[in-house]
Amino acid sequence: MAKQIFVNLPVKDLDNSKEFFSKLGFGFDEQFTDVNAACLIIGENINAMLITEPFFKTFTKKEISDATKSTEVLIAIDAGSRAEVDDMVSKAKNAGGSIYMEPMDHGWMYGHSFADLDGHQWEIIYMDMAAMPQA
Repeated sequence: MAKQIFVNLPVKDLDNSKEFFSKLGFGFDEQFTDVNAACLIIGENINAMLITEPFFKTFTKKEISDATKSTEVLIAIDAGSRAEVDDMVSKAKNAGGSIYMEPMDHGWMYGHSFADLDGHQWEIIYMDMAAMPQA
């Protein structure tokens, strides 16, 4: 079983990406951050490596997807409340991100989505497990 997860995301401008995510309240692990990449701390043992496109290309033989034109991955993270969901999406929009889906509300589960500066899609979700319908 894995002890940590690192989602690797190519970015065009590392400094702009770091500033964007800082405005959303995220921090960075300086141990894994340099001029080529920054380790975005999402949660305990959950990180996203924001990697400059030239350096990212050294890890793959495939072309890098243009996340503004095609979906490469959906990154979903939980929030503690509906208000936290809306707050995070609002911060993302104010920091230069874009809203790509309207909020979804299933009663027990509420979510909203934004795209970061490079077009990567982030879903912020609150789940009230006590209100989850029983199968």
